[in-house]
Amino acid sequence: MENETKNINIEDKSIILEQYRIYSDAKEKFIDRQFTTNRFYLVLNLILLVITYLLATLTPQYQPVIVLSVIGMAASLMWWMNIDSYQLLIKIKYAQVLEYLETKLPEQPYKKEFQDYKDIKKRKKLIVFGDFQKVLTIAIACVYLVACMYSVTNLIKYQMMM
Repeated sequence: MENETKNINIEDKSIILEQYRIYSDAKEKFIDRQFTTNRFYLVLNLILLVITYLLATLTPQYQPVIVLSVIGMAASLMWWMNIDSYQLLIKIKYAQVLEYLETKLPEQPYKKEFQDYKDIKKRKKLIVFGDFQKVLTIAIACVYLVACMYSVTNLIKYQMMM
């Protein structure tokens, strides 16, 4: 690998460095877009949770709570899939390409950063933000599930009493 780097001429190194810079910037923009998307799903779910709670406590109707709970569970599922897709794309599309380009350069900062990250995570049992987001989506989906089941149960009881 070291010989491969030495055999590349200065012009090729400049081109590789420019590709590396462009790809690195693109990765950062992609991560920013992921945060924006996650913020959208978080706000959407918070709004749905508040409306569901208000409907559950202020009206005797169970159907709107059931409908909003199902919509909320679907939003949580979409959020989970979105998080998973972004993580996969970042790992494959960006990290692997950047690591490959680094083999052509004298230094390998992303590779070193990733190795340091793995070491810290292994030693300290670090919780990664992506993992926390997934746990949050599960927790929110569970709240919707409980609200839905509670409303369905009460609807069935109410129907039987009539």
